[in-house]
Amino acid sequence: MDRYGTDVMAGDWKVPKRGRAVETAGDIGLVVEEVTTDWCGEIVAVDRDLDTLTLEDRRGKRRTFPLGPGFLLEGKPVILTAPLRAGASGPAKPTRTASGSIAVHDAQARVARASRIFVEGRHDAELVEKVWGDDLRIEGVVVEYLGGVDDLADHLVSFKPGPQRKVGVLVDHLVRGSKESRIADAIARGPNGKHVRIVGHPFIDVWQAVKPDRIGLREWPTIPRSIEWKKGVCQHLGWPHRDQADIARAWKHILSKVDSYADLEPALLGRVEELIDFVAGP
Repeated sequence: MDRYGTDVMAGDWKVPKRGRAVETAGDIGLVVEEVTTDWCGEIVAVDRDLDTLTLEDRRGKRRTFPLGPGFLLEGKPVILTAPLRAGASGPAKPTRTASGSIAVHDAQARVARASRIFVEGRHDAELVEKVWGDDLRIEGVVVEYLGGVDDLADHLVSFKPGPQRKVGVLVDHLVRGSKESRIADAIARGPNGKHVRIVGHPFIDVWQAVKPDRIGLREWPTIPRSIEWKKGVCQHLGWPHRDQADIARAWKHILSKVDSYADLEPALLGRVEELIDFVAGP
């Protein structure tokens, strides 16, 4: 008996013990094992947009895992991919929108409601459109930007909110004691308050609602109050920041890193969903 075991250099030592993983379609009904948790179960659902699959074990319990490597099929390693749709001749249509809602394909945009969602600036409007645009078209909700919240009360006087003309407002830096919070409180107590809902996020600017790691940061930089925030951010990152055209290019770069709600901070997500429900509700 060899007390030290066999010669590790004998044979092809580079080949994994169970063989190399091969790509396999994660078809519904396939029974696989997830290697890091030893969870074994039948594939009962695959989400192509989130790149996940759900396994159900013999007790009926379910657990969701990312598609890809890390599974065993009949004891052999596999890389699970989303299965092709039956009869599909091209790329499968997404099952969810960028906001995570169930996608409604080939649906025409609804005629715009009288109700509106107001946001402070162009960047806010572009971000909302990129992530929630499909939902807004299905609901017939138009987003308009104000160019700042200071004149919100005057905009509401002109708009004349009512039961069928509700207004949702998304405000930057809506924190206790801020100018924005005082404006929101005054409107809520006023004659239009019943048909207006003002919500906000704690960020200085909507740029901060994008997760910082999407542009290679651990966190958004702290900018002194004496420096305009967006220019200060660009300066910190070494980006051009001389004029508004430079700021616009910086925002386009940041926006290009946003593909879905997963790229945004939760503090913004819930607020936008709340406004859509408010203006589109009965």
